[in-house]
Amino acid sequence: MSTHDIYPSRKQAKPEIIEREEPTVFASDYLRAPISETLIRQYERDGFLLLPNVFSQAEVNGFLAEMTNMQKDEALLASDAAITEPEGNALRSVFQIHRNNDLYSRVAADPRIADIARFILDDEVYIHQSRLNFKPGFSGKDFYWHSDFETWHVEDGMPRMRALSASILLTDNNEFNGSLMLMPGSHKEYIACVGETPEDYYRDSLKNQTVGTPDSGSLNDFQQRYGLQYAKAKAGSVLLFDCNVMHGSNSNITASPRSNLFFVYNAMSNRVVEPFGPAKPRPEFLATREQIEPLVSPHPHKKAG
Repeated sequence: MSTHDIYPSRKQAKPEIIEREEPTVFASDYLRAPISETLIRQYERDGFLLLPNVFSQAEVNGFLAEMTNMQKDEALLASDAAITEPEGNALRSVFQIHRNNDLYSRVAADPRIADIARFILDDEVYIHQSRLNFKPGFSGKDFYWHSDFETWHVEDGMPRMRALSASILLTDNNEFNGSLMLMPGSHKEYIACVGETPEDYYRDSLKNQTVGTPDSGSLNDFQQRYGLQYAKAKAGSVLLFDCNVMHGSNSNITASPRSNLFFVYNAMSNRVVEPFGPAKPRPEFLATREQIEPLVSPHPHKKAG
């Protein structure tokens, strides 16, 4: 695989907008798609797709119970995989849950999600990153505007835009409690950011990212052209979004928590190489590098949509 950097970032003196080279949907035989062609076309156009009621309330209750158990696991909370909020000790994220938790490992491989990822990416897939995101009532802080691919490319060495994320809503997400905001169609362009990456920057960026985030001028241009949309849905819904779509979320100052499971599916043909930025890649709990294996799922569910 060529390691030529077609999406350079954090190297320029000024921000730059680069046109995307890859397709959004790599497959073309829509008859074998696990969801309807209409939904696939919507994902291709917007760079994301919100699927309601994918998981039942009983399943969600099980996910939440497991989340509560994790919050009591002192060994886990003391590990590098547990990230707290910038101020205080409230839990912000727990990473590598597809490896460290049997239930969430099965969820990652669930064909209701994984089969869609395989179709869109037209390849076998592996989990590049997984995490449980918390945004507790009153204290959950914001995630600033960013393209995931920019970080995965620069800091992890993901070569091309052949990856997608699945966010499984464990609580109702709405405009009040800090649900994700996305810019529909923004996945077609890549913002090359300015600012050199400090050593071991992940220790700071997981709490509050300031390097690898777009400048206000580029964001203003994107918002004017693409607009904003809330990922507003009930618990059990799944948000699928392209690795390069611009997204972020506000702080949660309501009493209602917002918690989501998060899995990144990368094409096996797009496995990571050496980072395109810092010499040292991020640790394994943030970006799978040492144990890349195709995800194996049980039999598929009935076609949706």
